[in-house]
Amino acid sequence: MLQHDRRDFLKRATTTGIATTFAIAGTKASGRILGANDRVRIAVAGINGRGQTHLTGFGQMKDVEIAYLVDPDSRLFPSRSKIVTDRAGNTPACVQDVRRALDDKNLDAISIVTPNHWHSLMAIWACQAGKDVYVEKPCSHSLVEGRRLVEAARKYDRIVQHGTQRRTDPNWIQLVGDVRSGKYGKLLVSYGYASRTRQSIGIKDPQEPPRELDFDLWLGPAPRHPFRTNLVHYNWHWRWDFGNGEIGNMGSHQLDVCRWALPDGAMPKSVVSLGGRFGYQDQGETPNTQLTLIDFGEVKLILEIRGLVEDKQWKITNEFYTDEGVVRDGRFFAKGKSDGVPINDFPLPGAPEQGPRHMRNFIDCVRSRRREDLGAEILEGHRSTLLAHLGNISYRLGKEVSFDRMAGEFEGNEIFQESFEAMKRHLGDTGKVELANTPCRLGRMLTFDAEAEKFIEAPDANQLLGQSYRAPFVVPERV
Repeated sequence: MLQHDRRDFLKRATTTGIATTFAIAGTKASGRILGANDRVRIAVAGINGRGQTHLTGFGQMKDVEIAYLVDPDSRLFPSRSKIVTDRAGNTPACVQDVRRALDDKNLDAISIVTPNHWHSLMAIWACQAGKDVYVEKPCSHSLVEGRRLVEAARKYDRIVQHGTQRRTDPNWIQLVGDVRSGKYGKLLVSYGYASRTRQSIGIKDPQEPPRELDFDLWLGPAPRHPFRTNLVHYNWHWRWDFGNGEIGNMGSHQLDVCRWALPDGAMPKSVVSLGGRFGYQDQGETPNTQLTLIDFGEVKLILEIRGLVEDKQWKITNEFYTDEGVVRDGRFFAKGKSDGVPINDFPLPGAPEQGPRHMRNFIDCVRSRRREDLGAEILEGHRSTLLAHLGNISYRLGKEVSFDRMAGEFEGNEIFQESFEAMKRHLGDTGKVELANTPCRLGRMLTFDAEAEKFIEAPDANQLLGQSYRAPFVVPERV
């Protein structure tokens, strides 16, 4: 956690800056010098779903101009341009190819709200072009490209904010600080829940993409796929070539809070993840139910994902188990006590409405050039995102095992065993899954060298740390 008080949220602005031209292969880039009265000119890339909150968030800032809307689907341009015009009074340029916006020497920053497989590449291109970057979670589609993004941010001296908005929420800052300080005892288990309704995406035949959609640009660095209506615009999350499943979606927030609460210097040592895509057969690939354990030595991190839930059963929050009790549901339950003590200003469960605050923090840092004042600087984003990659790699290298055979797999880890039993009850009761006839994927236990960011004695797992790219949309080995 940064040592300064984020409650003040960055009132400073300076006129320091840097200048350059854009080249994707890039020499060291720098940005337009901002005067005190200049507006920060920003492009928003990806304007279908979450991107609309970026339009309204940045659009309400008097010192920001949304100069470009970027999306391969030009059908979105009229309605999204109207949002900007109504909010900010200007009409943005609309382009399908992000490189056209990055070529503009007067563009200061880009906000990336695209599918995951574009996040790192687009952010690296932006750094090389001398633009600052707000990149939504997860910052990478694979671990290696996330590290490349960190390297690009450093090499080109860019301000890069990760879209884990709890990092600028005063209530989360206070709670995590109290947990880290030992106020509730020594932390033993940092637990996250990212459970929300995920229905079948069905099975759709390939078809010609709409003429207004540049599907080749939408695919970008991903392998070539046929267009399907259950892929564009949202359900790409559940295909490995484009998304990272729920653990890399809503789970990104909970993993970040889990890691944020750990002691200074805590590094992941091993991982195991289990689950499956239960309850239906469709063209999705990622698990809709997943339980992940990451060992940090003295502290264990557990993330629970359930997709076969009704809307009223959503659970998106964090809990902290210590040697003195548990922080849960706005209270601290001391050991042996059934009544919890209320915690003042406990963060509300669910997805926080902190987008404008997080975006404001980014813009203030674009002006001040103080990377250390970012709420979620990209190195922190990368270190949290890699946890999602670890869980998915364990899961993907796993084997199908009957639920009965898994009964003794977690001896010695009481909370994880309890979580697994709760997952089984959930699948049977809510999901209506016949466990006796349904296998579960038991991920491989993998040991991880956090300093080298590689698995130990697991070459097949290390192969999954990176990925191949479709030219010319290639994340460079050297940025």
